[in-house]
Amino acid sequence: MGFFKNIFSKDKKEKLNEGLEKSKSSFFGKLSKAVAGKSKVDDAVLDNLEEVLISSDVGVATTIKIIDRIQERVSRDKYLGTDELNQILREEIAGLLSEQEHGNYESLYIPEGVKPYVIMVVGVNGVGKTTTIGKLAQQFKNQGKKVVLGAGDTFRAAAIDQLQIWADRVDVPIIKQKMGSDPASVAFDTVQSAVKKDADVVILDTAGRLHNKVNLMNELTKIKRVMQKVVDDAPHEVLLVLDGSTGQNAFEQAKQFTAATEVTALAVTKLDGTAKGGVVIGISDQFKVPVKYIGVGEGINDLQIFNKYEFVDSFFNK
Repeated sequence: MGFFKNIFSKDKKEKLNEGLEKSKSSFFGKLSKAVAGKSKVDDAVLDNLEEVLISSDVGVATTIKIIDRIQERVSRDKYLGTDELNQILREEIAGLLSEQEHGNYESLYIPEGVKPYVIMVVGVNGVGKTTTIGKLAQQFKNQGKKVVLGAGDTFRAAAIDQLQIWADRVDVPIIKQKMGSDPASVAFDTVQSAVKKDADVVILDTAGRLHNKVNLMNELTKIKRVMQKVVDDAPHEVLLVLDGSTGQNAFEQAKQFTAATEVTALAVTKLDGTAKGGVVIGISDQFKVPVKYIGVGEGINDLQIFNKYEFVDSFFNK
C-alpha cells in the first residue's frame, strides 16, 4: 500500500473496495482514454485529466488544485510518465483530504469528560439522515454507550415514525412529540432526558426542509440555544449528512448548511450505488469540514468511519 496505512479490518476494507467499485471503474475508464497513446504527462494529458476529474464530481475548484500540483511536479521533475499518474494522483488527493482531528479511525470518538455528548444531525430529506442516525446509535451502543435519540424533525410524521423504527431496532429510548411541535422543545426534552438517564450520547434529528438560509439559520440557532439551557456547550457536534449519489447537488447542500450553521463534521452516504464517489474529495477540500463517516452499503456496519488513506487506496487500487 506504499505510504497508505493498513489500519482497517479486512472486512471493512473489502466493503469499502466494493462500495467504491462503480466510482473506481468509471474513473479509470475515463482516465485510460485520457492517456491513450501517451507516454509522457504533457499539457494535452493534463487537459484530459482535468475533464476526467470534473466529470467524476471532484468539483472544479478542487480539480484545478490537483492539476496545479501535478503541473508543479512536471516542471520540477522535467519528465513524468503516464504510468506514474496513478500514484501521483493518489498522493496529491490524499494531501488534499481533511484529516480527522483526533486521528482515531477504528472507533467512534467521544472526548473525555463530555457527557452527554450531543450530536445534532442536519441535512435535507432523502439523503439517508434517519438511517445514519440509526446506524450511529447501534455502533455507539455496541461500544457500551447509553444512547438517547431525539425526533426533532416534527414537520413530517414519516420522519418521527422512521426514527421510532430505528429506536426499536437498536433498542434505545427516543424522545418525541406530535407532528407540528416546536423542534426546539423536542431538543430540550431530549437533552434533559439524557441527563436524567445518565446517557453518554444524544443524537438529535432535525427538519430536512430546503427552506431559505435565514429561516434555517434561525431554526438551528434556536435549537442550539434551548439545548444549552441543559448542557452548556451543546451541541458538541453538528453532523451534516449528504447523499453522495447526487454529485454536485451535494456541494450545493453543503454550501447552504455551512452558511446557515457551524457544521463540524460530514457524513456522505450511498456511495455504493453511484459512480460519483469523487464528490467526497471535492466536498472535503472545499468546505474544510472533515468527512467523518461514509456509507458504503445497507448494513449497520456499512456506515464506516472515514479514513482518507484507505479511501484513496480503494479508489485508486486497480
